[in-house]
Amino acid sequence: MKVLVYSIFGFDKAFLEKAAHGNHELVFTEQPLNESTVHLAKGFDAVSLFTSDDASEAVLQKLYTCGIKYIALRSVGYDHVDLARAKSLAIKVANVPAYSPYAIAELAVALLLALNRKLVLGQTLMQIGDYRLDHLVGFDLHGKTIGIVGTGKIGAAFARIMHGFGCEILAFDIEENKELMDEIPITYVSLEDLCATADVISVHYLLNGATNHLFNKSTFALMKKGVIFINTARGGIVNTKDLLEAIENKTIGAAGLDVYEKEKPIFFQDHTDSPIHDNLFLKLRSHPNVMITGHQGFLTNEALEGIAHTTIANLNAWTYNGISGNEINNF
Repeated sequence: MKVLVYSIFGFDKAFLEKAAHGNHELVFTEQPLNESTVHLAKGFDAVSLFTSDDASEAVLQKLYTCGIKYIALRSVGYDHVDLARAKSLAIKVANVPAYSPYAIAELAVALLLALNRKLVLGQTLMQIGDYRLDHLVGFDLHGKTIGIVGTGKIGAAFARIMHGFGCEILAFDIEENKELMDEIPITYVSLEDLCATADVISVHYLLNGATNHLFNKSTFALMKKGVIFINTARGGIVNTKDLLEAIENKTIGAAGLDVYEKEKPIFFQDHTDSPIHDNLFLKLRSHPNVMITGHQGFLTNEALEGIAHTTIANLNAWTYNGISGNEINNF
């Protein structure tokens, strides 16, 4: 199969080439998919997309005109794809339903520890010769209540880690994870009760119509003063304006964010010589108790290998069977 891989990065190209074993003609471009670059897909059977690519209705229509029959996503999330339009055009879409849940769960833990123990501030002060400890007081995680929103593979991995710290685990999800409940003490509660009780809240939900802006002014208002808020899931789950207000009124003591709801023009690019014009993002970034990582939760060797393996497996399935078990718009 001839495949155009959009939004290729230095960190994932070698993994894809290795997984393909020469069975597909992979052509790579650093360009993201959008209305200006969709013409590059002409003459290909399939495209492979990253989370920063645009597979909206207008772009899908042009992909169809180019002859594209398959879209292999290199991600779990698919909120950047108009699935209904793809189905109407008979374009099959498959995602990577799981790779290494530990990669993202461990980043969430890293953000939590760094924020709680003021590691970035401590390093900054040390580098200028200030070894005072006055501004670096944190708290023991042992015995604290951790609220986990979403207990799929990633949320479950995070729960197991925090259980190891000696934390009490509360969870909210539309479906209880029975396997996890058999492994560790975990209590499912309403989102409102979780927000009101937890010392730390970590988000591990998929973004869809029901979860868009799940965290907003009303949910932030329920939270304990000084709560640490972590989001390594999807930016759109959080209303950023309301988050900023909660940080400024000190409801949220610290925020660790690997995602941002308007991240596409910002993340995965070098802005050292091109200013960012998103004032909300700039204001958020300016707060010393906010740590933002550029959607790097998946960035481990194990996760990249898993993503590449499943992406190529989807292409193989389409080539030899015409159907993949990971299709998300079955028809």
